[in-house]
Amino acid sequence: MTWRKFSGEILQTPIIEEVERTIERETLLGNKLKVCIGTDSQVKGSVTDFATVIVFLREQRGGFMFIHQERTSQKMSIKERMLTEVQKSIDIAYKLCDLLDVYEVDLEVHADINTNPMFKSNQALHEAMGYILSMGFVFKAKPEAFASSYCANKMVQ
Repeated sequence: MTWRKFSGEILQTPIIEEVERTIERETLLGNKLKVCIGTDSQVKGSVTDFATVIVFLREQRGGFMFIHQERTSQKMSIKERMLTEVQKSIDIAYKLCDLLDVYEVDLEVHADINTNPMFKSNQALHEAMGYILSMGFVFKAKPEAFASSYCANKMVQ
């Protein structure tokens, strides 16, 4: 699984090591961190692009992110696609949660799902929320789900 920085620089070590190194560096600099994980997707013809981001928020000092992109030609309904986004976010959250607990870094999982029933993505809201919460993670949906709605969204456009 290839991860990169926003600058395009490829991360050379496994993501868990990169995250640990990042937490240690930011802690030494006196920054209190929160990590938000989100995934967004974009359908382009017969292809769907996914982008998963790990956003590091420095309390009152901005943030930065690591990005992983994937492409599939598998046909999916909107609900399947929304739940696939959630699955991708949960997968990385699950890999990182023990490490984040050790360093006492708060974690949120963001879903690019609208809480307004007028939007198509809303049909996946209850399943996504139940899935994320049942895994023990803090859940955020639109409009508070900036990791997926803004950060990951920029990577799939």
